[in-house]
Amino acid sequence: MADSRVRRIKLGSQGLEVSAQGLGCMSLSAFFGVPEPKTDPIALLHHAVNSGVTFLDTADSYGPQTNELLLAKALKNGVREKVELASKFGIIYGEGKREIKGDPLYVRAACEASLKRLDVNCIDLYYQHRIDTRVPIEITMGELKKLVDEGKIKYIGLSEASASTIRRAHAVHPITAVQLEWSLWSRDVEEEVVPTCRELGIGIVAYSPLGRGFFASGPKLLDNIENNDYRKTLPRFQPDNLVHNKILYEKVCAMSEKKGCTPAQLALAWLHHQGDDVCPIPGTTKIENLNQNIGALSVKLTPEEMLELETIGHPDSVKGERFSNMVPNFKNSDTPPLSSWKAA
Repeated sequence: MADSRVRRIKLGSQGLEVSAQGLGCMSLSAFFGVPEPKTDPIALLHHAVNSGVTFLDTADSYGPQTNELLLAKALKNGVREKVELASKFGIIYGEGKREIKGDPLYVRAACEASLKRLDVNCIDLYYQHRIDTRVPIEITMGELKKLVDEGKIKYIGLSEASASTIRRAHAVHPITAVQLEWSLWSRDVEEEVVPTCRELGIGIVAYSPLGRGFFASGPKLLDNIENNDYRKTLPRFQPDNLVHNKILYEKVCAMSEKKGCTPAQLALAWLHHQGDDVCPIPGTTKIENLNQNIGALSVKLTPEEMLELETIGHPDSVKGERFSNMVPNFKNSDTPPLSSWKAA
């Protein structure tokens, strides 16, 4: 039976309805080290759906590819009909390199490959994972529009896109959702991207809403993760920065104790109170954590408490960038003008 605390929201203005909190599936396969042997990802996915968390987020680059194959197993026996399935294209890993692609031939090939791995006829929400700054966004969107017309995807999304890119893409075909990193310690999207989405009626999907686990475990997180966990490479988790960021975590802990909830629930509740156009997608490999995350939907915050949290999470309170310099930032994700495009 679905948990009554997981309400439903309309994501964007194109007709997509999802659970108010989703599940980021990346950590079940990639980047956060190897899941514990006792972890049963299929059981966790089924528990999420049965609890009302039906918005599942994956990508072809998670694994790579193994995350989509995992979801295919979980979606058997009637589960597919109960979920809103989101996947992404645009990041390729190979020979130790990372490439961003958005040309039409690649877009179509990536979609066809994801459909096959997921063993579905249609992907509900298909995002461009990162923006290919070599290809005008209008060209990428043109191919995605064809995929919508062919019934292979229902809705189009962008991830880590600038306000300008979002506007240009939306002019070709309505964008249903923009995925962005938004949390108490990642708030740069509030300046331009979030207002642009709201102006255009685009839903907002907040990934890493717990700061990649920081607001669940604090600095001790680094003591319990493997050496191949990519979080160990991120600026905010480096020793000097972590000492500074610990202060932010301790303030959140103090406030959560007064509220009678966990720090993670408080961090998620802050996002839920941003508006019904925002859907956080925390990830986890543990059913216990999933249940706690659902509990965030029941945490009520007053305007005064929201202001207190925003003061605690002021950008000046955070030390270290979101990513290393190797990873594109949404602020420089603009693409060339359409007039510059010459098809291969």
